[in-house]
Amino acid sequence: MSASLNRKISVAPMMDWTDRHCRHFLRLISKHSLLYTEMVNAMALVRGNALHLLEFNDSEHPLALQLGGNDPAVLADAAKLGEEYAYDEINLNVGCPSDRVQSGHFGACLMLQPELVRDCVVAMQDAVALPVTVKCRIGVDREESYDFLKNFVTIVGEGGCKTFIVHARNAWLHGLSPKENRNIPPLRYDLVYQLKQEFPDVEIIINGGIKTYQEINEHLQYVDGVMLGREAYHNPYILSEMDQQYFNDQHAVPTRDAIVQAMLPYIQQQRESDVFLNHMTRHMLGLYHAQPGARLWRRYLSEHAVKPDAGTDVVQQALLFCGSR
Repeated sequence: MSASLNRKISVAPMMDWTDRHCRHFLRLISKHSLLYTEMVNAMALVRGNALHLLEFNDSEHPLALQLGGNDPAVLADAAKLGEEYAYDEINLNVGCPSDRVQSGHFGACLMLQPELVRDCVVAMQDAVALPVTVKCRIGVDREESYDFLKNFVTIVGEGGCKTFIVHARNAWLHGLSPKENRNIPPLRYDLVYQLKQEFPDVEIIINGGIKTYQEINEHLQYVDGVMLGREAYHNPYILSEMDQQYFNDQHAVPTRDAIVQAMLPYIQQQRESDVFLNHMTRHMLGLYHAQPGARLWRRYLSEHAVKPDAGTDVVQQALLFCGSR
């Protein structure tokens, strides 16, 4: 739990996806890649006492808590809670373009108020000893110049932020849905590269549309780290070689079958706590992506894991369609 946290490879915070079950599953594939929670509303923690949103398993470390909010005092209190729960990093969301987030006046719209973001960062850093980082876009609506991005990082950096995770697309707050915001605005990796050139002492992590090891290696020539988003969810086995490639851990790469077998005790434990099977297996559907039997694996889990009494036997049966890989 230090500023030296290794962020070379990380998995993005994704609403409705990177919950604690997903993170436990991903941790079985990569021991070292940094994982992030879904965005947690700081106000819900501080004023709503929704502390259950902070719960996680120790196996999920290294793990960052992403907060959403715009009130420095509330964010500071939420960061304290994150530290008490033993997260490894506190991250401020300044990149989400959804209407729900905009209505609360946080997320990507805060890029238009860099001084406020700076004040939030200062308050959070004063409250905790953990690293405080910011995840943002390259711009908002028609504010799409490099100068806009540079000005944002300059001002927020004055508050002591040393790590920026930059999704290399503009956020369109008007006219595009959150899903369209993930695809339609063009990727402009060059702006993120330029940012690193001008701020060599700032850690710059790039995010957006990255799918292959070749792309990861290309980006790492220009920035400090790569954050994977949807690819890590839909094709989670891409994480299997990360520990060897980027963290100097030479343990054998786990097979897909071994990952499933390692997941079974967790599934059994959660079922005993009345967690429905599909709450866990929905995150496992992409494990056999592009492998023989993958479609049958997905179909069997999708059809049978929703049954109220479904347990580990369903997963073991699904494994018969595509085992030994």
